[in-house]
Amino acid sequence: MVYWAADLDLVFTHAVSSRSMASKTQVGFVGLGNMGSPMAKNLLKHGYPVIATDVFPESCKELQELGAQILDSPAEVADKADRIITMLPSSPNVIEVYTGPNGILKKVKKGSLLIDSSTIDPAVSKEMALAAEKMGAVFMDAPVSGGVGAASSGKLTFMVGGVEEEFTAAKELLSCMGANVVYCGQVGTGQAAKICNNMLLAIGMIGTAETMNLGIRLGLDPKLLTKILNMSSGRCWSSDTYNPVPGVMEGVPSANNYQGGFGTTLMAKDLGLAQNTATNTKTPILLGSLAHQIFRMMCARGYAGKDFSSVFQFLREEEGHTF
Repeated sequence: MVYWAADLDLVFTHAVSSRSMASKTQVGFVGLGNMGSPMAKNLLKHGYPVIATDVFPESCKELQELGAQILDSPAEVADKADRIITMLPSSPNVIEVYTGPNGILKKVKKGSLLIDSSTIDPAVSKEMALAAEKMGAVFMDAPVSGGVGAASSGKLTFMVGGVEEEFTAAKELLSCMGANVVYCGQVGTGQAAKICNNMLLAIGMIGTAETMNLGIRLGLDPKLLTKILNMSSGRCWSSDTYNPVPGVMEGVPSANNYQGGFGTTLMAKDLGLAQNTATNTKTPILLGSLAHQIFRMMCARGYAGKDFSSVFQFLREEEGHTF
């Protein structure tokens, strides 16, 4: 059922605030970017009235047309909903949305469930959990894997950290947006799992791009090479699902001038998180560190707004140079 904006106040009036008693009460959503918007749409599709906000008003228009109620600030969302999902670009954004002057914790209700699906420093997740606890609310980190395509189709993987007793309540909502919802442990462990996954993803994408570039220079047809890789031991997600070479696959960013998908800036940010946590735990990440530098260099060379698979294009352009 889709609730139109005019109906939401009526729905709210009759809603039962207890999470355990009423599953279709309002869900707050903060952050309607490339990932957040399709995630919120899937909540609407599953019958949840959505109350949302974003720092960019134009990001809210489509969701409002689908029936969501749009408010001006995270604090206003917290005033109306006792279950809130946030999907934001970075640690500073999360800190601002939760603890800023118009943040969620300014008007959060006691007993509220706050789920953050941003990819941020695990230490910040722990900090937000403590701040929420002081206000009588529960904070869980639940970063995602799968990209915009999986967000649109409701097939994301959620890695959840937080109080185990609240996992069932969190899973109810997250299952509307994802095919896999995995409990990882205490607050921050969801972020830890996501950081490790994205480091491997970055390394794998660079490896796939280098392999494809070498094969093409050796005279191999890229579609043929991809077919061989995907039936051989070199097969990986970057080769069989998200190939970085234009013309090999449809429906991926490389087929659309590397538009959409997961931005190079965000990958560089996630690799920076991996680097920080590796330094703090004295863990050697030789390839992870190199991947971090490559994606940082890409950002400086005009690839910041392109999908991270544009590393293939970057390598082609850098053939005459050495790193």
